[in-house]
Formats: sequence, structure tokens, C-alpha cells
Amino acid sequence: MKTSFELVAEFRERQGKGASRRLRHEGKVPAILYGGHRDARALSLNHQKLLLMLDNERFYSTIISLKVGEEKQAAILKDVQRHPYKNAVLHIDFQRVEENEKIRINIPLHFKGETVAPGVKTQGGIVSHMRSELEVSCLPRDLPEFIEVDISALNLNESVHLSQLKVPDGVQLLDLAKGDAAVVAIHSPRAEEPEPTVAAAEGAAA
Repeated sequence: MKTSFELVAEFRERQGKGASRRLRHEGKVPAILYGGHRDARALSLNHQKLLLMLDNERFYSTIISLKVGEEKQAAILKDVQRHPYKNAVLHIDFQRVEENEKIRINIPLHFKGETVAPGVKTQGGIVSHMRSELEVSCLPRDLPEFIEVDISALNLNESVHLSQLKVPDGVQLLDLAKGDAAVVAIHSPRAEEPEPTVAAAEGAAA
């Protein structure tokens, strides 16, 4: 199974708020690994190394190799709890990945052709993004890094919907079950409101 990142972790036996606080003071992040028909395991990770990986878009949508001692476990990121105002991670969740079991994960959308689309280049429109990522279901071997959305032929007041996206074989768009929503469109820019005239201003003052 192809993995894109390797993250070194340690098993932790002590749990609870007090134990998590002590870990954070030591520069570590409490984590949990679950799924794969096995018991959940509590982990700890190096905070600085984790922050560097979280800055990479691909870390959220690819398979990660969690290394604990000599053992390695394929996993995907499921949840990150961040501090409300500090650049700090409070807790992180991973789900085990099994080679022959489908996973659910959010995949980023990469938009192509925005500057050459007729709706922008010749018709004065602006691009409006309704989605930046989509949830998919697939086997680990079929997991794409991103889904490309080509809008190079889009005209003013046109949009691209979920059903129009090209996804690889074996990949199911779960968002489509909720309706064929638009993911991107080209709209006319909003007209600026005219400044009030002197007469109008005087009338309002009166």
C-alpha cells in the first residue's frame, strides 16, 4: 500500500485531561488510532514535526504510515483539534487503513483554467468556489491525491456540478447522494452602489 508520509509515534498508557496536559508541556500531542476491527490505541506525537506535516495539503487526503517502534500502520487523518488562538494542536485522530476495505476521506479540488475561461477573460465575470473539497469512498489503492475541475470552457452564469466531475475508476463521490450541487460558477461582479448625491444627502438630513 502506497503511503505519502511517515509519522513516528509512541504508545501512551496514561489517559485523561491531566495526562494530556503533561504531554503538551513536553512538546507532544495526544492522539488516538482506531478502526481496522481492532481496539483503539492511545498515541503521542512530536508536536513540531506534526505541525510541519499539517501545513501540507496532501497530509489531510493521503495515506499516512504511523511508525511505533518497529511496527508500521497505514492510517488516514480523521480529526484535528487545534487551540483556539495559538498555533498548537490539542489532539488528533487517525483511522487504520486496511488494504481491502474502503475508506471515506475528504479530497481537495484543484481548479484549472480560471484565467482563460470565456466567462472571465472576455465576459467580465468572477469565479465563485462553492466547494474546496469533497468526500469520497474508495479502496486505498484507488485513492486520488485530488480531483481536478476544468473550467477553461465556462461562460458567464455557468457552473460545474458534482455529476460533471471526472473521478477515477473505483472512486465514489459521497456528496452526490445529497444532490447534484454546484462546485464552482462564474458570476457577474456585484455592481457598486452609487454614492449618494448632495440633494439626496440634504433630503435625508432634513
